[in-house]
Amino acid sequence: MFVKSAVIIAAAVFLAAARASAAERGTSARFTLWQLPEQTHSQMMSYVLQTGSGTVIVIDGGTKGDAPYLRGFLKNLGGKVEAWVLTHPHSDHCHAMAEILSNPDGISVKRLYASLPPDEWLRAHEPDSARDAAAVREAARSAGLAFNQMVPGQLLVFDGVRVEVLGVRNEEIRANAINNSSVVLRASDARKSVLFTGDLGPEGGEKLLKSRMASRLRADYVQMAHHGQNGVTEEFYRAVQPSYCLWTTPTWLWNNDRGQGPGTGPWRTLEVRGWMEKHSIEKHFVTSIDGLVRID
Repeated sequence: MFVKSAVIIAAAVFLAAARASAAERGTSARFTLWQLPEQTHSQMMSYVLQTGSGTVIVIDGGTKGDAPYLRGFLKNLGGKVEAWVLTHPHSDHCHAMAEILSNPDGISVKRLYASLPPDEWLRAHEPDSARDAAAVREAARSAGLAFNQMVPGQLLVFDGVRVEVLGVRNEEIRANAINNSSVVLRASDARKSVLFTGDLGPEGGEKLLKSRMASRLRADYVQMAHHGQNGVTEEFYRAVQPSYCLWTTPTWLWNNDRGQGPGTGPWRTLEVRGWMEKHSIEKHFVTSIDGLVRID
């Protein structure tokens, strides 16, 4: 009798846990993602993710000129940021973060994440980026925060939503140095997955394809590396097998137009667009065309 009772109790506990887990999967273990539009006609990158329970995560944020829009957007979500991830210290990715950390004006940030190369490495390879990194570190200190350094294979979980770290800084890669040290993230819930590549270049992409994290690259949505030009290779995108492309790309860059019409610029955007069209992409979401994009 005791054994039977123990089995019944254990079964009841298991069923209760299973129901709780199913309920979580149906509500909080989901996220909405917004791709924010540029405000200055500059290339930039700004994403806001909110879980089903209301937890907010920001990725990059854009230029200083994008900060007012981002601040207002975050205030509409309650003004509390659980985690803010910086892919790399270029001004079109980090200056909005620095501005909001320096002047919170209703925005609170709990944690910062990045994979910032050492200052001496930055000064040696991209002095401007060293200044940008110093500015964002100082802004973090003014807010009483420090960057948590990310590592490959790290898993962050927010209300059941998974954010996996697939790639971090690559100090041995000197070509296109800071871009190739972009953090690469994969966010997923029960319905979708999104791969964020920052400004990763061909060399960093090749390294990731050869790493133990390559098996985690597959995603429904991919943020096109380096605003869709001179980023990772077509082989990298084949490994991702996306159905949707996220382009943080102003009109001039989308059309490779330096002022004399489409195709007159030095950028590779049209070539990359051609790559993706060969792979049956269902839709492209472009900041300069679609404005604010919401993905549920």
